[in-house]
Amino acid sequence: MRVITLAGSPRFPSRSSALLDYAREKLTALDVEVCHWHLHNFDAEDLLYARFDSPALNALTEQLKDADGLIVATPVYKASFSGALKTLLDLLPERALAGKVVLPLATGGTVAHMLAVDYALKPVLNALKAQEILHGVFADDSQVIDYQHTPHFTPNLHHRLDETLETFWQALHRRDVQAPAFSQPQGVAHV
Repeated sequence: MRVITLAGSPRFPSRSSALLDYAREKLTALDVEVCHWHLHNFDAEDLLYARFDSPALNALTEQLKDADGLIVATPVYKASFSGALKTLLDLLPERALAGKVVLPLATGGTVAHMLAVDYALKPVLNALKAQEILHGVFADDSQVIDYQHTPHFTPNLHHRLDETLETFWQALHRRDVQAPAFSQPQGVAHV
């Protein structure tokens, strides 16, 4: 099983990337192959000038084809997700997330930005044809105690992350179990 993680913050380290670090650690312990991407993997000019032939973009697109899921994390600025992340998502092929389980994670200054995930990020992920977009986790800045070193969260955030990652794990397995049923029509024998 393979999962792509995508850090949508232009800063590193960041609170939102700390959420991804934690998710990667948990999934790796479950023998999930995790491929990590960060905005810094992409040449800024390729993103700004919409270079669809960017080597990094092509590599991400290829990895997404074979992935079972995507976890995307972003800071929320001015009631929306990162503009740099939006630029990257705009360059992906229309069906880049087809058949994928997607888990959005976000951080912001206050809980007043919580709905940015539902009203800004999820519609973009849906437009990329994600099979299932999970509820996700929003953390205000006070819940991420340390992100400079080993990620450290409040007990409440820690609990919510664990629950959400369990839901993600179950959704990946649901997808894995359902996939073979649609690969061959009933009554057709393998040749």
